[in-house]
Amino acid sequence: MTGADEVGISVPAGTRPRLLFVVNEAFFFMSHRLPVARAAQRAGFEVHVAAPSDHVWAPDGFSVDDVREAGFTFHAIPLSRRGRNPIFEAQTLLALYRLYKQLNPDLIHHLTVKPNLYGGLAARASRSPAMVNAVTGLGQVFVADGTDAALMRRIVVWAYRLAAGHGNCRFIVQNAADGDCLVESGAIDAARVALIRGSGVELDRFRPTPEPPGAVVIVLAARLIWEKGIAAFVEAARRVRRKRGTVRFVLVGATSASINRAVPEQDLRRWHDEGVVEWWGRREDMPAVLGQCHIVCLPSVYGEGVPRILIEAAACGRPCVTTDLPGCRDIVRDDENGLVVPPGDVDQLVDCLIRLIDDGDLRRRLGQQGREIVETEFSERRVVEGTLAVYGDLLGPAFRGAA
Repeated sequence: MTGADEVGISVPAGTRPRLLFVVNEAFFFMSHRLPVARAAQRAGFEVHVAAPSDHVWAPDGFSVDDVREAGFTFHAIPLSRRGRNPIFEAQTLLALYRLYKQLNPDLIHHLTVKPNLYGGLAARASRSPAMVNAVTGLGQVFVADGTDAALMRRIVVWAYRLAAGHGNCRFIVQNAADGDCLVESGAIDAARVALIRGSGVELDRFRPTPEPPGAVVIVLAARLIWEKGIAAFVEAARRVRRKRGTVRFVLVGATSASINRAVPEQDLRRWHDEGVVEWWGRREDMPAVLGQCHIVCLPSVYGEGVPRILIEAAACGRPCVTTDLPGCRDIVRDDENGLVVPPGDVDQLVDCLIRLIDDGDLRRRLGQQGREIVETEFSERRVVEGTLAVYGDLLGPAFRGAA
């Protein structure tokens, strides 16, 4: 994309509207929303980013200076991803309110749950003119069982309902099921929902390549938290290797000692040393990683948006095995570009992996169809165009000159 006229939005002459992204980690903004921010900047927006100054999942060497070097103004805010200390949470809400009053943005784009909830309340209280809440997956709270989870769902629904009381807002969801869930729970109104699938993928960077020679390699690439199905993947690796001994199973991603849901590093090293799975750690060169594998597996068990690794794998012509959950099944269609199993069903996971291991023609057919699906539905361009169209809808007719 080379100009505003290609993304469906036009900034009125002589104006420079202010766009503020609010996110729970600056690296997530850089890895998932940078193309949208750059397109908005090219269209004439002044782009700001608010996030905590620390980070959990960022690679070594990343800092918030990377946000500034990309051409955006950075604002540090106090925000804990999963903290529940009432005093600290109140400080977060107050800090957002003060930032909105001081900066006076024309449009606020919240990303992830806490910015959606707290930012939505602050936007209402500060009378900010327009707001987008991006729901990047419903997470564990909407699928977990038990009294605590039920209570937390009620709190989240209540907070979303308050945020949705803003007179000029939209909720972007990555899969239709998440939108339906929020509407049916009474959290938001259906008229405020916009469906934009995933975060997009660069089609020129993620391209199909021939399968590598040698043993079949199966990759799970993600943040290494248990909800990504790590335990099922490791157990499947044990069983498959007993039947097809040359197959290699690889975990790609980082863990964090500060996250209680993260897979402990000692477990990863133990599995690696036992020869059950290889742990390649964090990798930033995902096209190269996908070029070294034959199959991508993500047996997730919680509420994803649309997992980026599945989009990237399909773009590279690799078949995927994943679980029958919203988000996962939006990109992986059973026996079309991959295979889908019930969440937590290791027996079926093993059967599907062996089926793909044994059938190279099937892998190639599924991979080719996956590329076609991504080109049609999940390109970065479609995500950028869809997001800026939502901006134009919220900001009014003067911003829709290129729609």
